[in-house]
Amino acid sequence: MTEPYFNISSNGTNITDLCFFFQNCTTEDESYIDDLERSISLSVFILFGFIFIAGLIGNGLVVLVVAANPLMRSTTNILIINLAVADLLFVIFCIPFTATDYILNSWPFGSFLCSFVQYMIIVTCHASVYTLVLMSVDRYIAIVHPISGISIRTEKNATLAIGVAWLFITTCCIPWGFAHGLVTFANDEYEEETKCIFSSHEGYNHPIFQISFFLSSYVVPLTLISVLYVCMLLSLWKGTGTRVSAESRRGKKRVTRMIVAVVLAFAACWLPIHIILVLKSINAYHQTTTLVAFQIISHVLAYTNSCINPILYCFLSENFRKAFRKVVNCGSQKSFQTQVTTKIVTRTGNGHKDIL
Repeated sequence: MTEPYFNISSNGTNITDLCFFFQNCTTEDESYIDDLERSISLSVFILFGFIFIAGLIGNGLVVLVVAANPLMRSTTNILIINLAVADLLFVIFCIPFTATDYILNSWPFGSFLCSFVQYMIIVTCHASVYTLVLMSVDRYIAIVHPISGISIRTEKNATLAIGVAWLFITTCCIPWGFAHGLVTFANDEYEEETKCIFSSHEGYNHPIFQISFFLSSYVVPLTLISVLYVCMLLSLWKGTGTRVSAESRRGKKRVTRMIVAVVLAFAACWLPIHIILVLKSINAYHQTTTLVAFQIISHVLAYTNSCINPILYCFLSENFRKAFRKVVNCGSQKSFQTQVTTKIVTRTGNGHKDIL
């Protein structure tokens, strides 16, 4: 039976067959394995609960802080809002269902949610990484073309680019939703169980879908990002571009450093799960206790990426730290805007602001 296209929960990883990996299992061994499986499933469920809460609060604060304060509006921060929205959608439409799937033997949410949840997982993954691409394009223009790029780096153009990206992604990902469905089968105890799985039995090619997901949501966007940053480094090395103030250069350096950290976090969090899913789709991933554990860790790591960005903003941006603190402490709008005006506006030579 084919596993869910993305979801590799305990049911999908054959964690329920751990006794297979031990020789001469006795009844007591089987009882111990059953208890171990339940403990692992509960632990993962709790971890997903923490990720859900952290992602909801952290990304919600990012949206609130930037959207509610006009003085924090910039192309970079508009893209940061979009990244937070994509992560929020991932947290809402993915984590609760996946967490539940770890502790239940059967999919209880019906056929529509089976397809819709898998569709939203793929959509939000693409939305997140291509927002990072747009952020890298924004950095490239800001650093390589600081003056001539002013007319391009506008809030209107950033919003337009985001809208086009969402339209393209939501349309192109429709086949992934149709490629999932419910299948009912009898388990080892002859009890009926319903699974939300990739529909290979209906003619969909699992390896093609999985490899295309890996390429479109990881390899291609990260290659584009790498090329953009190499071009930026070459431009800086050669000293090309219009002269700007030292203050502006420092501001751009801070913003670029933070975006690089967000990109690296995404790459590190998602690579293990992508490798596992591709190998499993071509039946090249052999189940052992070690690899089952690695699957679960990789699954949790990938989902952790949905809540890590607000933490990076706090560590790498003093302005975001102050903004978060003001929201948490319910500071007055006037006091907040005063600090925004004096602390988070870095001006280039022509007065164009780069806010973070």
